[in-house]
Amino acid sequence: MKLAVIGGGSTYTPELVDGIARLTGDIKVTELALVDPDSSRLSVVGPVSARIMRRYGHPAAVTWTTELDLGLDGAGAVLLQLRVGSQAARHRDETWPLDCGCIGQETTGAGGFAKALRTVPVVLDIAERARKLADPGAWIIDFTNPVGIVTRALLDAGHRAIGLCNVAIGFQRHFAQLLGVEPDKVALDHVGLNHLTWERAALVDGTDQLPALLEAHGEDIAGHTGLPLELVNRIGAVPSSYLRYYWAHDQVVEELRGRQTRAQAVAEIERQLLEMYADPNLDTKPELLSHRGGAYYSEAAVALLASLVTDAKDRQVVNVRNHGTLPFLADEAVIEVSAIIGADGAKPVQVAPVAPVMRGLIAHVSAYEELAVDAALRGGRERVSTALLANPLIGQYDLAERLTDRLLQENAKFLPWVNGS
Repeated sequence: MKLAVIGGGSTYTPELVDGIARLTGDIKVTELALVDPDSSRLSVVGPVSARIMRRYGHPAAVTWTTELDLGLDGAGAVLLQLRVGSQAARHRDETWPLDCGCIGQETTGAGGFAKALRTVPVVLDIAERARKLADPGAWIIDFTNPVGIVTRALLDAGHRAIGLCNVAIGFQRHFAQLLGVEPDKVALDHVGLNHLTWERAALVDGTDQLPALLEAHGEDIAGHTGLPLELVNRIGAVPSSYLRYYWAHDQVVEELRGRQTRAQAVAEIERQLLEMYADPNLDTKPELLSHRGGAYYSEAAVALLASLVTDAKDRQVVNVRNHGTLPFLADEAVIEVSAIIGADGAKPVQVAPVAPVMRGLIAHVSAYEELAVDAALRGGRERVSTALLANPLIGQYDLAERLTDRLLQENAKFLPWVNGS
């Protein structure tokens, strides 16, 4: 099978390649095609990826190209890991909302919405090319943020797509380490939307170990969320760190002001990584890559791909259509839950009723995501302002109007409809 990685010039790519190279028996990749418009990055990331594959003795050919059609031609699966506007656009997403007293973040709030507006049209164009050029049964696996919004846009357009995030696998690995068991022994009751999720149970051989984990390691677990242990105990579930943007909004805004943005930090890490990748003797992923973000990305992506190809019928956390799983959301909503993965896709497992403290916020953000997809597809200042008004991190008319002006000003070159072009 040919695997096409769109955004293959990313410094993430050696992480993904390392995962593919270690799973020769589970997934028969014959070609790994790295596609990226940045030829200078490809000229570094491509060769180091080939060296990593060779070091593991993997027989797949590693190719790299700036030509999208060439990379997609005959692909059996397409993995999306692109960033429209690179770290410079991310830096803006993380700064201008702060001027209005709002969270500056690349996937959440006004900055995350800006990223969605830039990204959705590009991803849909890629998916349409894949529909014509890739194998008829090819899956699109989206790791491109904001994953929930991008996945919904892909599914709405009729593509064979599944969204993937590394938050759940990070919790699974952490809980397994604390319990002293292998990660595949831990099954999560993971519920919510992408970057708006809670772990309600950690099942080992059918027994929920989360209460015992919180009793023995509560401060450690809460520390990973950025929220107090008292709150975690009160709701009886472990929130992802993204809940801090909602439940400690003003505190986080103050912390972010005057601080180096994550984009600036990542840009420096990427500069160093690219220097390392250029070393012709490097044939392993460097330790610095763990500081880039996306922990366990390769394991999650490869596990999902292998299960789709081999019809494994195992349990993984993915972004998928709701279809009644959460009865308070529309069927068309995209949710992030545990699902059974096989050749026919992802089938969400049965989900126990969701507590009101989670349910209300999930419904609120899901409604915003619906409006965000519409704005990304059809454009227009009014649609942008309405989506911002519906976002629970904003929710005030005057604020939504000011943020709309700034968003359009900062992103005009990525949104042709802004100036009527």
